[in-house]
Amino acid sequence: MSIGTRRREARERALSLLYEAETKDESSAAVLAALAVVPESFVVELVTGVGEEREEIDRSITASSDNWRLDRMPAIDRALLRLGVYELGWRHDVPTGVVISEAVELAKRFSTEDSGRFVHGVLARVAREVRGDGDVPPVAEIIEDLGDDEPDDTMPDDDVMPDDTMPDDTMPDDEVRDDS
Repeated sequence: MSIGTRRREARERALSLLYEAETKDESSAAVLAALAVVPESFVVELVTGVGEEREEIDRSITASSDNWRLDRMPAIDRALLRLGVYELGWRHDVPTGVVISEAVELAKRFSTEDSGRFVHGVLARVAREVRGDGDVPPVAEIIEDLGDDEPDDTMPDDDVMPDDTMPDDTMPDDEVRDDS
């Protein structure tokens, strides 16, 4: 098994642990501590790193995702973005293109149809900010059949609305809907 394949699998495992921490509202350290078998060292490094740097990572994501609060993003996208931002900011041995490509592939596998595009857009902005490099692959190189090559930082999921909008079928909590 190649190092690339092992790292891809490690990222997938790290993503699942970060998602578990997110959905259980636990720290990443607590999730790791509860495991019966300790994952490989790269998984532990990623999960621990995201946990230790989460505040700074979240500020970076927030600054790079126009019109979307972090808590309004799907949990899997938050976990993916945190993982990607951690690698961009603290794992300088991993090329920018690899970080973004791997995150987009995971988004395509585990999130919504448009999440790959959203993840690419946010991570591309973060990469330019923290690494200052032009090694960000165009979205068309990563996601097939998109129809354009511009990063897209719009939210992928129609079920998650920006802060200033509300779907027509949703009433504020203090109102009772009467459909009679």
